[in-house]
Amino acid sequence: MSNKYCKKLRTSAVQSKSIISMGLDPIPEYIPVKTGNVRNDLSLFFTEIFSEMLNRRVLPGAFKPNIGYYHALDRPRSGDFSGSLAFADLLDSLEKLFPGIPVILDAKRGDIAASSSNYAREAFICWGADAVTISPYMGTDSVTPFLTQGKGVYVLDRTSNPGAADFQDLTVSGEPLFRRVAEQIIQWAQKYPGIGAVVGATSPDELESLAGVFSGKEIPLLIPGVGSQGGSGVETTARLKNSGYDPLLARINSSSGITHPWKNTPPPKLWAKTIVQNLEILNSETGGAF
Repeated sequence: MSNKYCKKLRTSAVQSKSIISMGLDPIPEYIPVKTGNVRNDLSLFFTEIFSEMLNRRVLPGAFKPNIGYYHALDRPRSGDFSGSLAFADLLDSLEKLFPGIPVILDAKRGDIAASSSNYAREAFICWGADAVTISPYMGTDSVTPFLTQGKGVYVLDRTSNPGAADFQDLTVSGEPLFRRVAEQIIQWAQKYPGIGAVVGATSPDELESLAGVFSGKEIPLLIPGVGSQGGSGVETTARLKNSGYDPLLARINSSSGITHPWKNTPPPKLWAKTIVQNLEILNSETGGAF
């Protein structure tokens, strides 16, 4: 990740008045548009949301689509690439309608060096993303191909899922593994300034501690777990400020909590308005960053 990406994060935060990352992870059964064609459904769904956002001037500080949600809609052995084509449509729309707002490809890649090189090209050349999420598990030679692209890279550190403790809390040389990963991220940042970390909002004490470790080192944070996973936008912002970390470098992510909060009930008639209101609420909750 280059300082160019860090600059883009700060600029987009100020221009959008937001440090929220808006997850774009479509689940067909929750999408209130049914034409019989997946690509059309997603296109109409996102078009309605984006129109409402622009009309009300409510913007996020980043967009974060998870690529698995789109690939899962493909049936490539039958020649059906509806999900991938819908994803391409989405990225075209984001580039056209929201220039300057970073797109973080949530792909969680990481493999031997040659394979990582291909995954890096997938993220940055095939899809044209501004940043990608990766796993550090296979070490420096696995991570380096992503770092040399001059784009954004977020390394999984302390994640928001319940099973994170299975490995991330294990003691290594007297400290939790996630702290060792944080130290390695700082080392990588000395050669590749601006490399970022994924740290979940569902562990606020650990988030504040890690934010303090990263403070002043130009290491962006991607913070999932706010909304349906239980994390709080207000508390997350406060923890960042308490640690001395620059919140304009952070992106606090909410996905289903914004885009389809009606999981257990029918979607409201004005569903696009509901989605934008949810984003607006999160922007308000995290407004203390400014």
